[in-house]
Order: sequence, then C-alpha cells, then structure tokens
Amino acid sequence: MGSYVPGTKQEQLAMLSEIGLSSMDDLYVDVPADLKLQNGLDLPEGKSEMEVAAQIKELAKANKVYDTIFRGAGAYRHFIPAMVGNVVNKESLQTAYTPYQAEISQGILQSIFEYQTMICELTGMDVSNASVYDGGTAAAEAVAMCVDRKRKKALVSATVQPSVLEVIKTYAFGSGTEIVVVPEKDGVTDAEALAQMADKETACVLIQSPNYYGTLEDAQKLGEIAHGVGAKYVMSTNPISLGILKTPAEYGADIAIGEGQPLGMPIAFGGPYLGFMASTKAMMRKLPGRIVGETTDDDGRQAFVLTLQAREQHIRREKASSNICSNQALCALTVGVYLTTMGKEGLKEVAVQSASKAHYLAGKLEEAGLKVVNGGEFFHEFVTESDKDSAAVLAALDAEGILGGLPLEGNKILWCCTEVNTKAEMDKVAQIVKEVK
Repeated sequence: MGSYVPGTKQEQLAMLSEIGLSSMDDLYVDVPADLKLQNGLDLPEGKSEMEVAAQIKELAKANKVYDTIFRGAGAYRHFIPAMVGNVVNKESLQTAYTPYQAEISQGILQSIFEYQTMICELTGMDVSNASVYDGGTAAAEAVAMCVDRKRKKALVSATVQPSVLEVIKTYAFGSGTEIVVVPEKDGVTDAEALAQMADKETACVLIQSPNYYGTLEDAQKLGEIAHGVGAKYVMSTNPISLGILKTPAEYGADIAIGEGQPLGMPIAFGGPYLGFMASTKAMMRKLPGRIVGETTDDDGRQAFVLTLQAREQHIRREKASSNICSNQALCALTVGVYLTTMGKEGLKEVAVQSASKAHYLAGKLEEAGLKVVNGGEFFHEFVTESDKDSAAVLAALDAEGILGGLPLEGNKILWCCTEVNTKAEMDKVAQIVKEVK
C-alpha cells in the first residue's frame, strides 16, 4: 500500500520543532530513564522485499494445507465469489475505521448502513449495530445488555460453542454477573432443567441454534421459558442457516447474535472475523457500538450519520453496560458485498447444499460403521460415535490429505459439510472410514 510511508528523520525533526522540541528525548522527558530502551532493539538488518517474501514462503511450508475439509466447530469453509475480494481489497477501504466525520465518510457510512440493513433482514430484528469483534464478543455483549440492578444472572446453554462460553464468563467476571450453565440432554438444551433454573433474578437465557453439535434446538419452547419469568431471550445462530430456517425474531428472540465469518470471510487462521448483533426496537438503546442511520442533508439529499450510540460508553464509562467503541468495518463490508453478490436465492442455495451434503455424509458414515448421535435434526454439522479410538479414523483421513471432523470426548467426532464439499470427497471419506473400521 504505497500511500503509507514512515516519516523521514527530517520530517520528524520538523514536527518536533513545530512543538518547540529538538529531539525524541525531549518528547519523552517525563519517562524515567531506566524504562527507556538504551541501545535499540536486538534485531537483524532489514531485508529487501524479495528476500522477505522468500523467507515467508519458506516459513509457510511448515503449515499443512488441506484441500478437503470436513471440520467446522465455529469457523467454516464456504465458496467466496471473486467479486468479494475485488471490492474489499481496494486500498481506499483497507483502513476502514469509525467514520467520525460524516461529511467526508459517506461511502463507509453507507456500507455500514447497508450491512446493518442486511443483518436485520437476515435475523428479522428491528435494528443492528456496526458489528463487534467476533461471535464470542457478541454473545458477551448481549448478556451485558440484559443485566440490570435487579437481574444479575444469565442462564447459558451447555450446547453453546465452548470458546464463546469462556468469553461470556470472562466478561461476567469483570461485571459481577452470575453465569449459570444449563445442562444438555441428548445433545440439546435440557428444557426441563431450564424451567427449574429460570427465576425472577434471571436477566437472560442464551442459546445457540444450530448448537455446537449442529443440532437444532427447540428454540420456540426455550424462548417461552425465558419470557415466562420476565427474562430476555438471546439466540445465537449460524447466519448461513437463516437462508432456510426461521429467523430469531420468529422464535421470539429479543437479541440475535452470531459469528459472521461464514458470510464471505475465509478461515484465515482464525480471523479477523466479526460478531453480528441485532435486537428488537425495545432493546435498541442498549445495543453497544456504532449504529449508522439514514437521513437527509439541508438540500434534501440522502445522507448517512452515526446515531443512537449510548453516551455512557464515552463520558460516563463507570455506568456503561459496554465499553466497546470500535467496529469491524472492513469485515462488515465483506459481509455486505458477499450477501449482495449471493442474493436471497444464492444464500438459500448455500444453506440447502450444506444441509443436504451433511445428511448425505451422515448416512454414508453410518453405513461405514459410525453411529450418528445427534439428539434431533441437524443443519450442516453432526456428531458420530465409535466403539473404537476415533483418532485412527482421523489419522487415516489425514494421511490422504483430508481434514476430518473435530475429535470430541468419548470417541466422538464433530463433522461438518458445506457447499464446497463434493460427493466424490464424501464417498472417499466413507470408504476410508470403512477400511479403518
């Protein structure tokens, strides 16, 4: 990116002179001498671009790249149209940050507004923010939205993705919120246990559907239990699944959250991703982060501005339910371009193919000797169980350049299919499993 060149020594001295200083030491005069680096960093001499590229390529050889993947568990491999990369990789968009000056940021503001609109259409909710860091952050922020002085307890299903649950607990520790995990039963949330645990001190009930094991929860029933004690209902979901499943709004959710990575972002060693958050109008004032609104200027022309941000995040931070004050603008733009490129029918096709292929693979693996143990209907992930060590199955697949499912306790494997997996690949996996068995 040629526009970003470090300041020269002369330029640095000119800036120092402008503020009445003559050296960098003058700028940091208040920093104790024993805290300053005296002899510079112990780094090798700089290399040319060609040398650096060659070294990085050599280091990259340590990675094992799989052409065939049957693993998800929170990060999913989907086909990404070339249009997505062509748009978001433009240099003018690469440093997208919070557009404080609306008059010179109309482009990025509109892109965020369009993203918010699409998330609302996808989830059925009334309002969306400009995205938070990832799905785990979105879940933790959603819990914080629901807690008040009288209700300081959150019930979180055990079938939520484990890493997301850990983020929720970390946030809760800092705010003094009590997190109670609702047990699972046959791979889904135990509704009877939830009904017994929910009370007048419960701020919210948070579930994930499809859950960590890929199974669809009885979201309607769980939501009714939450609302029955006056608690808010938070539903985490895979956005691709919404191409064919009911929206969180149709299940009565007050807040819809999830990880946006499946919508146009590669697996990319785990990031950067984004967490989407949307809520009902009643919860709008508690929604953290940025919200972009549409208005008109003095001449009646369409214009976009930052709006409806909780002022406590900046000037009364001790009273704020959230202190997040950034947004994943570039990732949000990626989601917007992906959804625009795919359209309603394209997203539906991705969801249908992902689900259909997962059910085909599940059938083939059962024929090969593995037992599918999901407690109910599943979307595009499912769990198998074997009477022998599942590591042997995964090792045999690995030897053939195939990344199998995620190993779970008790000789179980969590498998995943998306539209990119072919019938030939699935048949090959089943054949290898059969040979191992």
